[in-house]
Amino acid sequence: MITPPRTTGPRPRLSFAEREEIAVGVAAGESIRSMARRLGRSPSTVWREIGKNGTKNHAHAAGRARYRRIYRFGARRSGAVAVLHYRAGVAHARYERRARRMRPGKLATSVALRAAVQDGLDQQHSPEQITGWLRLNHPNCPEMQVSHETIYKALYVQGRGALRRELVSCLRTGRALRKPRAGVERRGQRDPLLNISNRPPEAIDRAVPGNWEGDLITGAANGSAIGTLVERRSGFVILLHLPEDHTAESVATQAITKMGDLPGILRRTLTWDQGSEMAQHARITTATGIRIYFCDPHSPWQRGTNENTNGLLRQYFPKGTDLSVFPADYLDHVALKLNTRPRKRHGFRTPLHILNDILTEPPTVASTA
Repeated sequence: MITPPRTTGPRPRLSFAEREEIAVGVAAGESIRSMARRLGRSPSTVWREIGKNGTKNHAHAAGRARYRRIYRFGARRSGAVAVLHYRAGVAHARYERRARRMRPGKLATSVALRAAVQDGLDQQHSPEQITGWLRLNHPNCPEMQVSHETIYKALYVQGRGALRRELVSCLRTGRALRKPRAGVERRGQRDPLLNISNRPPEAIDRAVPGNWEGDLITGAANGSAIGTLVERRSGFVILLHLPEDHTAESVATQAITKMGDLPGILRRTLTWDQGSEMAQHARITTATGIRIYFCDPHSPWQRGTNENTNGLLRQYFPKGTDLSVFPADYLDHVALKLNTRPRKRHGFRTPLHILNDILTEPPTVASTA
């Protein structure tokens, strides 16, 4: 016999085991109240269940059918065979069929929620980022919260026509796998490299600010490029404008321009791959004080934060694009977009918020070393 504990909040839906107990009670002619006590449910719950999912003389007893009238009195007084049948398997199947029926979704019925989601998509935020932001900013308002799966369903299942095309175009397009760069890499003359294994311990995790990862994203036929720099703790992004070429001299000049004026707490280390564009790394270190370390060959996962950011940037700079056509102010605009995008690992706060916290928090022994 099932005797679930009484609770003060809403009870879960009837289980299959509970429906089996109801079926036993109906077959034995047990009263509604007796079955309800046995299950630890309210009489009205059992009453509604039998009315919805019972069968009278092989016809569905839906609507306002009454168990007591049909079973106890109708058959006995008239001598008719008005017997109510209740089978747990049939009842549970009917329940599941009703549960699967399409109902108006939250986004279809709430204008405010739909507007908030639309605004997030317009800002190129992912459904998961939108969900986290809503939870953070409307903690006590269930009407303003929605799961990321609901947003995806609204886009891919319920979306139609121009609305669907508009919204889906705001989403990031993920890659199934990463393709290695083709061809043999040419390497210019450069100073001796510091391997990533020599990085100080505080540069390995994200606890201490000022440790960066860098790379290039390249355009059509590798003829143009944009430099990308990501601060590991905050995820803050800096983009290097390289309209003419991406030689070691151009990359070093842009890196010094962008990083030279950063506060000292944000100038510790930079991790890069072994591309020839970083041949003048010693010049960058001399100008900025940033120690530069190099990944092992063909090991992009050693710059995981930067690789992820490059994936985000492809939303704005698709593969095969001539990257030299984008002016410097557009690169700054894209960097601001990423720096104000909610991030799951920060509890859906933005990299800009985290960076501001870093710059305003009291100095520690580690940060002053």
